[in-house]
Amino acid sequence: MAIAVDDIKRHYVTIAEARRMQGLRIVLGAFTIPGPWHEACKGIFHVKGLAYTPVRSSNANASDLQIGMDGSQSELVEWTAQSSAPVVVWNDERPRSLWNDQLYLAERLQLEPALIPPVPDDRVLMFGLANELMGEGGLLYHKRHFMAGPFVDSLPTDSPQRALMSFLGRKYSYSAEALGRSTGRVVEVLGLLNVQLARQHARGRRYLVGGSLSALDIYWATSCSFLDPMPEDRCPMCTDFRAPNLYGTPNAEIERVLTPALRAHRDFVYEQHLELPIVF
Repeated sequence: MAIAVDDIKRHYVTIAEARRMQGLRIVLGAFTIPGPWHEACKGIFHVKGLAYTPVRSSNANASDLQIGMDGSQSELVEWTAQSSAPVVVWNDERPRSLWNDQLYLAERLQLEPALIPPVPDDRVLMFGLANELMGEGGLLYHKRHFMAGPFVDSLPTDSPQRALMSFLGRKYSYSAEALGRSTGRVVEVLGLLNVQLARQHARGRRYLVGGSLSALDIYWATSCSFLDPMPEDRCPMCTDFRAPNLYGTPNAEIERVLTPALRAHRDFVYEQHLELPIVF
């Protein structure tokens, strides 16, 4: 049974509590923003109808803007040997912090609906495009550079927001040279998705790969929020993050290739398969 919206709001547990549990637990960030890796992970398990216990990713006394910065993740590191969320834990098995590992686990725990295509060519295409979005050096990775670039210099030196963005810059290997490559990389990935979606539509298909929903559709729908958050009634996120260098399109080149077709596909996937409004 899928987890209910009110249950997610009411039943977050601490890491200490989660470690004493069995079953399916997902460590999530405490931000009221649609973190693309978080939302993708939640979406995979929602579509599978797998109930889970949501776990806060930080020490109990850390504020939202401190989550993820140095010093606030000792419990998560102790449990999972790394400091990023989301993390999926099933019974006493190893924690899974990588997007593809999380997908494989979901497929094993619930066969239907299958989110990995059965046809080998479709499967290779799906994982290739998913990696362009989710993997190191992919679209999401490079979009982070806009958060850690000139935007940081506009913030007060003692603000928690500046500390957070600086932390993300270190985590995602920000440099001026990296930022200079980011627009081209984001445009490249969006171009691949535009071509693939057009090919599918020409075949009379609604999904990005094959004839039914795959994990790639979920990855795109949730990644799109990083470039174009849905309206407040669908995505009640922290308003301060609705800014081009944060959650939005940072320049005209990216805006040009974030086509109406890609935005419409995001909406279609959410309306047909994912939770609306988004619950953080």
